[in-house]
Amino acid sequence: QVQLVESGGGLVQAGGSLRLSCAASGHTFSRLHMAWFRQAPGKEREFVAAISANAGSSDYSDSVKGRFTISGDNAKNTVYLQMNSLKPDDTAVYYCAARLSPLWSVTYSRAGEYDYWGQGTQVTVSS
Repeated sequence: QVQLVESGGGLVQAGGSLRLSCAASGHTFSRLHMAWFRQAPGKEREFVAAISANAGSSDYSDSVKGRFTISGDNAKNTVYLQMNSLKPDDTAVYYCAARLSPLWSVTYSRAGEYDYWGQGTQVTVSS
């Protein structure tokens, strides 16, 4: 069983930056495909970014491409989401997700493809 714990959310002004962290346990981190999703009030959960198990591939939604960066640290069993140039539309609860797959270089962008989820961390961007 994989456990995921997010941290790093908070309140920031538009144009500012935040770094989210997701600590994973319960499985070899280098075998996990990781992703970030977000859900704003009244909206469906949406894909933000993903990274393959071998960290060789990453993928981003069009809305965050060029502003957000996903990365992983095998030594700390942690995946990060560096968020720059934040906008009020980025306000949401951000969730970390993980899955196993033998396809180490593949990224997955659909919520239904992930088996493990964190509890979420709130990000609020003020205008």
